[in-house]
Amino acid sequence: MAKNKPFSSDNIFKSFWKFILLNLGIVLVLSLFQCPSCFFSWEIFISNRNQFIFSFLMSSSLSFGGYWVDRFYESKISWIKEPLKRFLATVITYMLYSFIVSFILITGMVLILVEEVNIYNISWIRMVENTIMPTIIAFIIISIFISRGWLMEWRNAAIEAEKLRTEKFASQYQSLKDQLNPHFLFNSLNVLSNLVYESADKSADFIQQLSRIYRYVLEVQNEELASLQDELVFAENYLSLQKIRFEESLEYFMDIDDAAGFYIPPLSLQLLLENAIKHNVASKKQPLKIFISKKADQLEVRNILQPKSVKESPSSGIGLENIQKRYKLLSGKTPEVEDTGKEFIVSLPLLKIERSQ
Repeated sequence: MAKNKPFSSDNIFKSFWKFILLNLGIVLVLSLFQCPSCFFSWEIFISNRNQFIFSFLMSSSLSFGGYWVDRFYESKISWIKEPLKRFLATVITYMLYSFIVSFILITGMVLILVEEVNIYNISWIRMVENTIMPTIIAFIIISIFISRGWLMEWRNAAIEAEKLRTEKFASQYQSLKDQLNPHFLFNSLNVLSNLVYESADKSADFIQQLSRIYRYVLEVQNEELASLQDELVFAENYLSLQKIRFEESLEYFMDIDDAAGFYIPPLSLQLLLENAIKHNVASKKQPLKIFISKKADQLEVRNILQPKSVKESPSSGIGLENIQKRYKLLSGKTPEVEDTGKEFIVSLPLLKIERSQ
């Protein structure tokens, strides 16, 4: 985070005139309450000019000093990392400054305006007593500066942290999504290469169906969430694609009563279906059965366990792990996975998008 430069010439010039005008306004308002007639009679105003000048000097010195102390420590001690150290340093420095400046101004005013008083007979104890009230006022002023400084730094730190968190999330999520497109295409082409040797007709049907569903893959590749309705349509098209290859060896059943208003990470349902097909035996004697249903706020994908050997279905590391990571980034929720020995069940949390009123 870039630090301000409190002692640059531009800052000093701007701050100087800002505080001159501010304190001039403060003194004028206070003088209006103390001496209303001063603003309607030039003679009365002139007779009280010394009080006006002294008030202006005191107000300007204390407030500008508070500003400088706050800016001085701004680049040296962080409110977020060392709040107590910053508080003590700011208060002690400013109180010392206020006491010295107030003492000098009050003593100077007395020596200049009171003819009977000089440096030899002045009551120094009385001068110290008269300095207490401006110092208390200075404490109130610095409290305002401290509150402002802490709140501003806390706000900036919170904004910066949120910005970094968002950038990190976007980077991680994009990385996970980037795995899906080539993964889907690679597996589809791998299936197609096997079909070419089996049947030219099947290969042609597979290519036509693949071109249709791949359009959806391209459409959602930059989306964080996809509607459950779209994902179900895509899943059915994907399963129809697989039916070209497996025919009666693959059976699937969908039981979804209401999909409106729910969302899941794009292609997450297809990845579960792909994993089920990849890691289980599917034959006419042993057809692979996949069940897709909605239960409360979850989408359940269940398949009969007919596991292939490890050599037959090596894992690519993409699939369930990818889905789990995307869910964690998006919502903090995680899919539930259950292996009963007879069935493999994955329950995907259904997400909702909260729209501002």
